[in-house]
Parts: sequence; C-alpha cells; structure tokens
Amino acid sequence: MSSIQLELPDGSIQEHPVGTTSRQIAEGIGPRLAARSLAAVLNGKPTDLDRPLEQGGTFQLLTFDSLEGKAVYWHSTSHLMAQAVKQLYPEAKLTIGPAIETGFYYDFDTPQPIREEELAEIEARMKELAEQKLAIQREEVSREEALELFERAGETYKVEMLEDIEGDRVSLYRQGDFVDLCRGPHVANTGQLGSFKVLSVAGAYWRGDEKRKMLQRLYGISFPTSKELRQHLEWLEEAEKRDHRRLGRELKLFSHEDQIGPGLTLWHPNGGIVRRCIEDFWREEHERRGYQLVFTPHIARADLWRVSGHLENYAENMYSAIDIDGQEYILKPMNCPFHILIYKSETRSYRDLPIRYSELGTVYRYERSGVLHGLLRVRGFTQDDAHIFCTPDQLRDEIAGVIDFADYMLRQFGFKEYRLELATRPEKYAGSDEMWETATNSLREVLEEKNLPYDVDEGGGVFYGPKIDIKIKDSLGRYWQGPTTQFDFNLPERFDVNYIGSDGAQHKVYMVHRTVLGSMERFMGNLIEHYGGAFPTWLAPVQVVMVPIADRHSDRCAEIAGLLRAQGARVEIDHESAKTSVKIAEAEARKVPYMAVVGDRELENGTLSVRGRGRRDLGSLSVEAFADRVTAEIKSRTEG
Repeated sequence: MSSIQLELPDGSIQEHPVGTTSRQIAEGIGPRLAARSLAAVLNGKPTDLDRPLEQGGTFQLLTFDSLEGKAVYWHSTSHLMAQAVKQLYPEAKLTIGPAIETGFYYDFDTPQPIREEELAEIEARMKELAEQKLAIQREEVSREEALELFERAGETYKVEMLEDIEGDRVSLYRQGDFVDLCRGPHVANTGQLGSFKVLSVAGAYWRGDEKRKMLQRLYGISFPTSKELRQHLEWLEEAEKRDHRRLGRELKLFSHEDQIGPGLTLWHPNGGIVRRCIEDFWREEHERRGYQLVFTPHIARADLWRVSGHLENYAENMYSAIDIDGQEYILKPMNCPFHILIYKSETRSYRDLPIRYSELGTVYRYERSGVLHGLLRVRGFTQDDAHIFCTPDQLRDEIAGVIDFADYMLRQFGFKEYRLELATRPEKYAGSDEMWETATNSLREVLEEKNLPYDVDEGGGVFYGPKIDIKIKDSLGRYWQGPTTQFDFNLPERFDVNYIGSDGAQHKVYMVHRTVLGSMERFMGNLIEHYGGAFPTWLAPVQVVMVPIADRHSDRCAEIAGLLRAQGARVEIDHESAKTSVKIAEAEARKVPYMAVVGDRELENGTLSVRGRGRRDLGSLSVEAFADRVTAEIKSRTEG
C-alpha cells in the first residue's frame, strides 16, 4: 500500500503517501492550524504530530481548544516539571505525571519534602528548559531495554511499572537529559509550553495505597499564552474564596473531627438550618408528585446483601460485618433492598403501579482516606433516594418524569445549566447482555424523545444497570455530579419482585433508582461553592440582622424582629456595643441577606434603614414593605 486515505472531522477524504506525518497534513490545511496543532488522533488513538502515519482511517488534529488537546499540552508540561525537579533534586525518583481535568501533577519520591517556598525555583528552572526548545522525541524499545535503563538510573518505580506492563515493546520520551516511560503523545518541543504555574505540593500514596510510601505530588497548570494563564489564576483565586471547606468553617455550617473519623460530617446549627430548608422543600415536592416517604434502618443482616448482589459486586465499598447475637450485620451502602422489601410486604396489582418510594436515607461507603474531600467525597452521606416500581409500558414516562423533576429542582437552587451522560455497561456487571441492551435503549430513547443532548460514558454504568447522570454547572463553570436515573433489572430478579397483571398472572416489575439532587452532602458542598456561601434568602441561616444604633433602639428592634419571625423569617438582633458600620461589616462577613438599622430617625418615622448583602443600600422602607419583601423571597424561593 503506497497511500492512505484519511477521513477528516468535516467528512472530507484526503489521500496521502504512507509515512506522511500529521504535521504535514496540518501544514497542507493551513499555516494557522499547523501552528496551533499539538497532536493528532487516528482511528481514536492519539499520536505525535511528527510520527509517520502507516494506515488510514478517521483523522483529527488536536489543538488546545479541545479536551484531548489540553490533555496533551498538560501532560507535556508535567514532563517539563519532572525534568526541572530531577535537575534540582537529583535523588528524586520519578513515578507518574498525568494530565487531569484541572491541569496536571507529577508524583516524586524525594529524600526530603518539597516545601511551598521551593515551587518558584522549580518553575524558574522549567522556564529555562522551555527557552531551550528541547526536542521531545519518542522512542520504541524492548521491555528489557527499558528495564535496564531505569534500573541503571535507580528509578525503582518505573521498574515496578514496567513489570506490570504486558507486551515486548514500550515507548519512552526524551527531552534533553530527561527520559520517561510514557505512551504519549507530546508536543514537539519544550518551547511550545508557553506559560505555566506550579500551584501546590501535597502528599499522595504510591498507587493510592495507604500501605505504600507517601510521595510528593506537585500540581501545575499551563496555557499557550500568559493572558490565559493570568485569567485562570484569577479564576483559581475566586474558587479558593468559594471553597466549601473554608466557608463551612467560617459560616459555621459543618465540620469533620478526628475524634469521629474521616469522611463523617457534623452539621452545625447554621448548616442544619440550610439542610432542613432543602429537605423540607424536597419532601413537599416529592409528595406533590406522588412519591410516598419511607424510613429504613442503617444496618441489615449480611444475607440481605448477599441476595442483592452487593457482597458479590460491591464488597470493596462496604464496611466489615458487625456481630450481633452471633449474626453478621452490615452498614447499608444503599437503600434499595429495603424499599424492595416494603414493596413486597403485600401483593401488588398493575392497578397499583407505578409505586414511588422516596427516602432521605443515610448510607455508608468506604472511600480511601486520600480521596476524601470536604462534603464532596465522604464515607457517610444522606442520599436523596427514590425507587420507582412500574410496568414496562410505564417505564419511559417514569424516566421522563424523573428528568423533568431533576430539572425543576436544580433550577430552584440556581443551577441553570447542566449536561447529561448516558452511562453504559461496565466490565463487572450482573444480568444478561440482552437485558443491558434493552435497558440502555430505554434510557437513550427517552433522552432522544425529549430532544436532550447527551454524551455517552462507555462502561460508566453501575453493576446492576445503565444510568443517566446529570452533571450540574456552577457559577464558576465547573461541572459536578448531581442527579442520576438508573434502570435496574438485577434486583427485581434477585428478590423476585412481581405484580399481578391484567391477565391475572405474575410479571416481573420494572425498577428505577433515582436521585434529583445527588446526596445531601455533595449537593450542599456544590451549593456553598455555587453561591460562595451567600445563600438566597430562603436558604440563609440568618435572613435578617436587626441593628440598633444605640441601646434605646433595642426595644423597637425586638418588636420588629417578633413581627418578622411571626411571618417565618429567621432574625437576629445585634446587641453588641460597637459602631453601626462594624455591625454591618460583621453581618456582611456572615453573608446575611438583609441588615435593618434602627436609629432615632427610624424610630420617629416608623421606618427601617435597609442594606442588602453586597453593600446594597436599599434606602428607607416601612416595616410592612420590608416584611413583605423578605417573606415574598422566602415563600417564592427566589434568589433575591
């Protein structure tokens, strides 16, 4: 074969000699694209720009504008950082340095910890290496050659990785005096890595195993231009201000205490108020949509989890058995088996269906300590759970109803944008291939009938069925895991869950698991960061702070506070002997929506001097007008 045919993203076909490089193809399309191209993808596999193409197929050039292009750019910058670290700390041993969603990192085994103040020196050395425009070259060698190379260099972690690799050939990447074991692809030279920042250093266990050595993980970010880097650093600064862990402490919402254990949350009174408001709204909306509220235990006999298949397919995420009266009990990782037993407590007819059970049920799942993260990754959390039992012909309407419900709930909390993902069969799964295909098609058809755009997460389903995940977008443009809708053909089979059909015979019920928020913990973490702790009035722990200018104004403040409380508002009176400006600043720091000041003029006129959060001067309002404003925001659940 002397030529190859390539199909470009626009559907056009190009023919080129065998051995043509992706760079040459980019140059043929145009100099601007060639200058921006970082790598290419041939038949779904990424490849270096200067690697000769030996076969045809679908072809795409990668630029920094795409997620795949960013991954190449960031992975290349992680190698640049590793090279700088090796030059500054020759005794450091290399491990891995991947691109991640937020940039890149590289893990090192160093004799002494790398300190934050040393990051600037690493960054300076990276700039020197970038200015040298070192060629980044791919080499294919035998596995034995690579083992000899890294053994000679004392890179014991690379040797361990090589021992796990199957096959006779591996690829290396070299740039100057630096060589790494890597699949690639990478940019052509270090000079393409325009602007970067070494952000932080943290500890990380080798291969995520707490029993292995603690390594030094350096995080970084890079962009083609200094403007993009500056904008990103400003974004990071804003994200830091909104970090739910910091705001959780400052606003006294929640905490995690060593005496209790990692990943287990204490909700403080302020956080308890926000959570109660969310839960009350959740219950109201579920009852309005025909869901029945249920409550279930936190533990159950191990036999229940054997029947459900959790011990077979999910044991690594479950906690060890507890011995009670000589029998094994296990903390529940999910609520579904309990809801099934409630359903099975009596005979069900097709006329009874659909039946929708909902529960704010607390579950416990094992997470490695290294991945725990505030409220976003915990070991004990309350799932806003529901299970729908229906007939086959009701299934699509139920799934469509769940998607509409989730959309409504998210918008009520200020999340206006989200994306959907259809997660398909994973490697480890229960049930037949035919059942998986049927279930997946049902979910896909609902999305397409509703004309909703979605991505496919191949292999991302849970072991008992495919699912639709909703990733919610916050005010900083980040996406978080939120609501999910999961079809389950496994548990109805395992528990023999049936209904009596119109023909008088028993039929297997169709079962849907779903959440419309996610978990209370993760949703709360998302909500804190979305609003930066400045909750809308209906959710704010304290909605109004009354500010008497002097002691003689305190009685009037108490009278107005009583009126507002009678109408459902949460009000505090600041009795501190401080200046009014100090009291307002303190209320601002607590992110209270409204501050109502009472002085001599207000006392005489029967008015309030009102300030809104964010230093908004709302002027003089009558008590009635102010009360109407606050209570309207509470009742309508508007953002204010």
